[in-house]
Amino acid sequence: MSGGTRTKRLRLLAGLLSLGVAAPGAWAPAAWAAEGDARAGRRLAGGQCAGCHGNDGMAVVPGAPNLAGQVADYVSTQLAAFRSGARQQEQMNLAARELTDAQIADLAAWYASIRVEPQIPGR
Repeated sequence: MSGGTRTKRLRLLAGLLSLGVAAPGAWAPAAWAAEGDARAGRRLAGGQCAGCHGNDGMAVVPGAPNLAGQVADYVSTQLAAFRSGARQQEQMNLAARELTDAQIADLAAWYASIRVEPQIPGR
């Protein structure tokens, strides 16, 4: 994404947020500000999430995003949006609908705890 495009998108997002235009339930409640339990999240992810997102957070299914190293607040926000239906993707809506707030925090802590080493091409 070019710098100009990124700037435009950030301005649009800031404008929408200042107007209070946000999908209900799309933002993580304050309770998620506290860190979750990464070990509990690892156990949960291994059973429910690994089929698409891999045991280590590196996707094994085409089209599924890598979650390793993702920011915990982002993971919490997206799972909350899938759970509430504010964000639509059939498989994720089904997977997230029964998650508790604590489980969402645990999953977010697990994926955020995985360290990813970026590699610059051509070096």
